[in-house]
Amino acid sequence: MGLYEGLFIVRPDLNEETQKAVFTKIEEPITRQGGTVETAQEWGRRTLAYPIRKKREGVYYLVRFQLDSKTVPTLRRDYSLNEAILSSLITRL
Repeated sequence: MGLYEGLFIVRPDLNEETQKAVFTKIEEPITRQGGTVETAQEWGRRTLAYPIRKKREGVYYLVRFQLDSKTVPTLRRDYSLNEAILSSLITRL
């Protein structure tokens, strides 16, 4: 099991309830694949350096988790298919 950190940019036009649901959808695939979420922080709304899908702002969400390295590609695929996530970056610590 490796230690990973994921940074996610979520669409800013979602209401708070929907944002919370997206945050749980970010954590759920990690636990479903046998990983554990150590910390999860919402960094709030920030201006993007360049537009992503015609959005100039995004809500940042940082998750630190442990997961088997073999399941990380499927995790990245799950996040890329989620329409509410503008961008994601998963790095090994």
